[in-house]
Amino acid sequence: MKVFFCKNQGGKEYKSREQPITTNGRSIIKIKQIGICGTDIHAIGGTQPFYSYPRILGHELSGILEGTNDAEGFEMGEKVTILPYFNCNYCVACKNGKPDCCMRMQVCGIHTDGGIAEYPTVPSNSLVRGKGLSYDELALIEPFAIGAHGVQRARIEKGEWVLFMGAGPIELCTIEMAQIAGAKVIALDLNEHRLQFCKEKLNIQYTIHEAFGNISEAIQEITYGDLPTVVVDATGNRKAINDGFKLMAHGDSYILIGLQKGDNSFNHPEFHKRESTWMRSRNTTRSDFEHVINSIKMGKIDPANYITHSADFNKPKFIFESWTRPENEVIKA
Repeated sequence: MKVFFCKNQGGKEYKSREQPITTNGRSIIKIKQIGICGTDIHAIGGTQPFYSYPRILGHELSGILEGTNDAEGFEMGEKVTILPYFNCNYCVACKNGKPDCCMRMQVCGIHTDGGIAEYPTVPSNSLVRGKGLSYDELALIEPFAIGAHGVQRARIEKGEWVLFMGAGPIELCTIEMAQIAGAKVIALDLNEHRLQFCKEKLNIQYTIHEAFGNISEAIQEITYGDLPTVVVDATGNRKAINDGFKLMAHGDSYILIGLQKGDNSFNHPEFHKRESTWMRSRNTTRSDFEHVINSIKMGKIDPANYITHSADFNKPKFIFESWTRPENEVIKA
């Protein structure tokens, strides 16, 4: 079978490997669709802090269950996706019901080989049933579930003002999940195309271009002087993260979904006087997957809105870089 391989920073190539055979604890998927995540782009660029080379990329996938010995309740040939966070089940996080931050976490396509391959193998207990969704929809469950987990972590409530420090793919997915929770959303970004997407596809009333004069005053005007009670960053951009501290209401929560290398810092008195909560959201859980699947089936999310670019399996080596250029207006590839 053919696989798409990231051999080192910036190094991408196709390789041939023997097609896998079914073993206990592992199942084989015939890939039909796979989403390209910012994590994949960062891995190629050398800015993903948990990544190890060499590695087959990809974790947002859908396909057909091709082989299994022990996937209880699944049938050969059915549509599936996976929960791509392979946890140990016995560390303190797992025992406390937080498998998404397992101490021995193995993320598909980061710590262990991923899905940009014709027939990847995955732990049988990671399989998720298709439940009548299309291959495109199934390949987009994971990024929406990342957003769902962030919303759950932040405990966003109906009517609450939530500021998003960007409008990239994960932010857009999180915006949808925040709106399902009843949030009033403000989207801030430098990319006019993405802000337009927020307005036209997600019905976001309040968007702000980062080149706008006084952003704090603009947000105070929208929130009637109160500022947002939740700030969300999924960019992983240090400047965006630090700017968010200046835009928080007193008693607010600031949740980081994005990831970057290095340290963050903040002004302690400003943080203290607000009695702010600063938290991380890492990965996602099976219950988040179920929430997203149900939301799609109920018509609350239309994944087709997001897919703006696609390519044959033989093309990614040559077009990855073009998908990162703002002028190409990629929402999801």
